[in-house]
Amino acid sequence: MTRSSVLELLGDIAQSASIDETWEVATRHFAAMGFARANYGFTRFRHLKTIGDPDDALFLSTMNQDYARRYFESGLFSRSPVFRWAERNSGIRTWKWVHDAFAAGKLAPEEAEIVRQNNALGIKAGITVSFPEASSRAKGALGLIADTNLDHVDVERIFTERCDEITAIAHMMHLRIVQLPQLSKARTLSPRQREALEWVADGKTTQDVALLMGVSPAMVEKHLRLARDALAVETTAQAVAKGALLNMIFQQFPEPLAQAAG
Repeated sequence: MTRSSVLELLGDIAQSASIDETWEVATRHFAAMGFARANYGFTRFRHLKTIGDPDDALFLSTMNQDYARRYFESGLFSRSPVFRWAERNSGIRTWKWVHDAFAAGKLAPEEAEIVRQNNALGIKAGITVSFPEASSRAKGALGLIADTNLDHVDVERIFTERCDEITAIAHMMHLRIVQLPQLSKARTLSPRQREALEWVADGKTTQDVALLMGVSPAMVEKHLRLARDALAVETTAQAVAKGALLNMIFQQFPEPLAQAAG
C-alpha cells in the first residue's frame, strides 16, 4: 500500500461518525492484508486485575456471534496468554511467542488450554496491538487473527513488511473509537436524560434544569433517576462522570442514533 493510500485511509478513519463505521473501515483494510478476523476491546474502568463491569467495556469482533459470546461474555479472553501480555504491555507483537511457549510447555495450564481450543478453531497465528493509555484505569487492545491459509512464517513476513502501516491504522482506529459515544443496550440514555445530565454538569440546580427544559422538577428528577439506573450508579454526580467517560453526554449524535435513543 502506498504512503498516500495509507494517509487517505487514516483520514477516512479520523472522519468516521460512529464506532461501527470506524471499525468497519479499519477491519476492511486488515482483511485485505490477510486478517479477516479481528477482536478489539476497550475499558475505561480497569481496576486491579479486572476490566470492571463488562457492560461498561466495549468489545468488537468480526467473528460470529457464537464465538464472540464464548470468548467475551464468558470471560474466556482473560485466560488467554495474548490478553495477559496486552494487559501488562503496550506495543505490537506477533503470536509466534505463544506458539513457541506452548510447544515448550512454558504456558500456565489454563493458558495452554485456551491455545488448544483456539487451534481447534483455526485461530493460530496473528498480531496483537496493545495501546498506550493516558489513564491508569483505561486499556485497549486489538487482536488480528491470520486467515487459515497463513501460518506464523507468513505473519512474520507481513509484520516485517507492514508493521508501521498496521500500527498507524490500529492506533488511528483506537483513538477515533475512544472519542465517540459508546452506545450499548445496557448503557442507553434518552435525549432528555442526556440533556438533564448536561445541565447538572454545568452546575444547574433541579429548579434551573426544570426551567431550561420546560418541565416540572419532578420530571427532571425522573430523568436523572433513569439516567442513574441506565449507567448503574448511585448518585447523579457519578452519572455525570460516567456519562462523560463513555462519551454519552456533550456529544453530537448522528440523527438516527438520537432518534433511537429517545
